[in-house]
Amino acid sequence: MPQATYNDAELILKLYDMRREEKLRAARGWFLGNFSATTLAEALEKYPLGSDNNAYFRMVGTYWDMAASFVLRGILHDELFFENSGEMLIVWEKMKAFITDLRRVRNNPLLYKNLDAGAQRYIEWLNRNSPGAYEGILAMVNRR
Repeated sequence: MPQATYNDAELILKLYDMRREEKLRAARGWFLGNFSATTLAEALEKYPLGSDNNAYFRMVGTYWDMAASFVLRGILHDELFFENSGEMLIVWEKMKAFITDLRRVRNNPLLYKNLDAGAQRYIEWLNRNSPGAYEGILAMVNRR
């Protein structure tokens, strides 16, 4: 694996700055503390289209999908990203149960594909570098 560069560090800091933006910060806080749905029907019932919570869900999901796309395309050093972006995996674990149905309903098989693939790479990285950490994340997500 190539060494992380100054540009990688700059992009990590820019992503971090984006996370501090007031609306995204509120969305992330709500999502991590409140979002819970195991089916698309449940998600749409609890967080209907047009609601602030639906907007928060989409904002958090698309932010992490975008960030994952940088890693998947080789724009951002993956190990540096994984060391600094554990929240991405938590977001994916909270969403993954109904994403297949969401893709089907929206007729968009690419929806959240970067987040999905990025989470899989992150899980592989965790399993290589910190065995048991992924299971700890799952336990934390499933307690909520």
